[in-house]
Amino acid sequence: MQPTVVRVARLSDPPGPADGVRVLVERLWPRGTARTAIVLDGWYRGLAPSDELRTWYGHDPDRFAEFAERYRAELREPDRAAALTRLRELAGEGPVTLLTASGSPSISQAAVLAAVLTGE
Repeated sequence: MQPTVVRVARLSDPPGPADGVRVLVERLWPRGTARTAIVLDGWYRGLAPSDELRTWYGHDPDRFAEFAERYRAELREPDRAAALTRLRELAGEGPVTLLTASGSPSISQAAVLAAVLTGE
């Protein structure tokens, strides 16, 4: 069995040969981004953190650990768990790149999802 390969990238990053399936994991389409300008294989908006959690977090690096813990709890909710199962199946078929509009992908919901998908 091959290991699950999950990358995290900014939505604006050009696609690369190692990307595999490119999936956006934002609730809303990023402002100022033309849908035709992005190479995208799917949009899992149901996996995005709740508006309340996203607003509380505000991409504050000091809050990332608690954000990740709260977000993992949200991912156990039935609707999100079902979407996560579909994404996990997709990742089992080959590489997946989780796309985020965040300026700091390493402290975004995409980073938390990548850790969840790879069992970290």
